[in-house]
Amino acid sequence: MNSERYDLIVLGAGSAARDAAGKASGEHSANVAMVERTRWGGSCPNVACRPTKAYLVAAELMHEVREHAAERGIDLPMPAIELARTVDWKNSLRRDQDSWVDVLTEGGYGVFPGEATFVDAQTVGVGDRQLTAERILIATGGRTAVPPIPGIENVDWIDHVSALELREIPASLLVVGAGPVGLELAQIFARFGSRVTIVNHGPQIAARADTEAASELQAALEDEGIEVLLNVGVDSFTRNGKGVEAVLGNRIINVSHVLLASGRTPNIEELALDRIGVEVERGGIAVDPRQRTNVEGIWAAGDVAVGPMFTPTAQYQARVAVEDMFDAAYREADYSILPTAIFTDPELAGVGLTESEASAQGFEFEVVQHPLSAVTRAQYTGTKHGLYKIVFDRESRRVLGLHVVSRGASDIVGALAVALKLGVTVDDLALVHHIYPSFSEGVKAAAEKALKSSTSAAKS
Repeated sequence: MNSERYDLIVLGAGSAARDAAGKASGEHSANVAMVERTRWGGSCPNVACRPTKAYLVAAELMHEVREHAAERGIDLPMPAIELARTVDWKNSLRRDQDSWVDVLTEGGYGVFPGEATFVDAQTVGVGDRQLTAERILIATGGRTAVPPIPGIENVDWIDHVSALELREIPASLLVVGAGPVGLELAQIFARFGSRVTIVNHGPQIAARADTEAASELQAALEDEGIEVLLNVGVDSFTRNGKGVEAVLGNRIINVSHVLLASGRTPNIEELALDRIGVEVERGGIAVDPRQRTNVEGIWAAGDVAVGPMFTPTAQYQARVAVEDMFDAAYREADYSILPTAIFTDPELAGVGLTESEASAQGFEFEVVQHPLSAVTRAQYTGTKHGLYKIVFDRESRRVLGLHVVSRGASDIVGALAVALKLGVTVDDLALVHHIYPSFSEGVKAAAEKALKSSTSAAKS
């Protein structure tokens, strides 16, 4: 069988894949082939970040009308949602599959729909065709992990993909997992009218977040009627008529729907990686800081590779990989300053070290914080739960971490990530001018507490 030769073969068509193809083609005039079996454009624009945020907007609007319209002098009927129309609106915001194929084809890539399987380390089979290149990037993404819970095979569970296709509101919803996906969808459906319970194995929601920040978000969610169960797992599922019976330790609950949000698993089964010896770990394909696998000429990026699973980091990893493929420059992936956010209301965002991480790394540090409720902008909505927290090195006063639970937290933290990268001190944050009334002023208010304590110590 004759092979079609390319400078780069990209397996996948999501965020990492498209960034890699664009950089290789645009900056290095590479002839690029893209292979995709399921979803051109990948998860983010089709079924994950973008459509989920559309639902968050709809849920926030419903919440605002229900909770705050009357107090602001706006007479409106109690809102009710017709979820089928919300689905149609969400679908209108995304590009259809034919359009994705057209865009990629017009971009000059070889576009190959189908399942990719390695024939050897430089050859990929796609149906009855073979593609050959000295460089191959695996960017096939991931999917919802199904936990080994007895009885789960009898449950028509939903995940972040199928949840956004429901055309009727679940009467009751058990969310398994308290990471970003679980928390966002829990609040969405609670605001739409579902009775929601979150169950989580760990001791806090948002496991990677600062503990106090996570507690503030949990309190906000509980104020909206969401039940949060920590340090407990699902022991078993049983069909119960049209619903599901879930055993949670010494408690049994009955729900109409179960949403799985407890992890991701890489899409690698059909690639036949064992045929060429690519090393795979529990979290995905093993890569070095330049996104190289252990097999020469093969890189991996995005959710399929071991590392952070975010759209921006997938794009970042793809660029690191392409530079390694085509450039003489040497760059390694660096996640030391990585801003992250959970887009609940309030949002939880952070960058740098949490308090526990700073302690584990041996820093002599201090912490200052300011409550969201004391910020003027938050008082318009009667917000009770939220904070601004700064972790800083005691001697140098360099900011080690910033954690915010507030509306607009993603923008606040994202904007300050470059400041942490450049070595900003807590005094810099305290003395800089700020905007009033804004959510961002809480950062300055927190930092000023460090400035006052420093001044007091100097006088004594």
